[in-house]
Amino acid sequence: MAILLTLRNVSKSFASGTQALAGVDLEVAEGEFLSLVGPSGCGKSTVLRLIAGLIAPSGGTVSFTPSKPETAFVFQDPTLMPWANVLVNARLALDLEGVNLGEAEARAAEALARVGLGGFEKAFPRELSGGMKMRVSIARAIAAKPKLLLMDEPFAALDEPARQSLNDDLLALWHEDGMTIVFVTHSVYESAYLSTRVAVMRARPGRVVEEIVLTPPAARNESYRLTPEFSAAAGRISASLKGKAA
Repeated sequence: MAILLTLRNVSKSFASGTQALAGVDLEVAEGEFLSLVGPSGCGKSTVLRLIAGLIAPSGGTVSFTPSKPETAFVFQDPTLMPWANVLVNARLALDLEGVNLGEAEARAAEALARVGLGGFEKAFPRELSGGMKMRVSIARAIAAKPKLLLMDEPFAALDEPARQSLNDDLLALWHEDGMTIVFVTHSVYESAYLSTRVAVMRARPGRVVEEIVLTPPAARNESYRLTPEFSAAAGRISASLKGKAA
């Protein structure tokens, strides 16, 4: 697979004096599902923000080949506008891009249907469960048709059934759209289930200490979680975290 983006010897320090990252080297290939795992404070979210261009590195480089693709970001908090209905929330990125209203609403409605929220276009965030709110956030991201999707612990606050359901839906979207996904999670099992590769990070300051390539089946479902292959993948990630965490 062709390399989409490269972080080379990246460091990041903040005005407070905190050094979040030091010497981060990471390549992301087109079409892969890469998860970043590591202890709290190891800089996983900082890496995502650097890739998105929301912040600049203090040292090193973040580069794209050949150029930065259309990128969408899904945060841990769905960040929905409480005064707007689901359809308006889902088309927000398109509105900001200046897409005409008819096209924006059609694309947003299609995205909502793809995440299981067809028929909820006129509902308001206060009427939705936590999992449904996150589905709106994902719909808002995919409505923009990104080539690169960045996700910062999007399912961390959800109960396990909702989390597993969204894991399956996310994998379906990834396969259907051919996106590259960089996904931050604290969950060993989530990373083992979703990823084609896991980058394990160490804290103080943050850096990548091990990369684990996984070969899960293309079609994953609840039965995969019961297989020796899944257990082995989770075990490798867990062992790396225990061996490398500061």
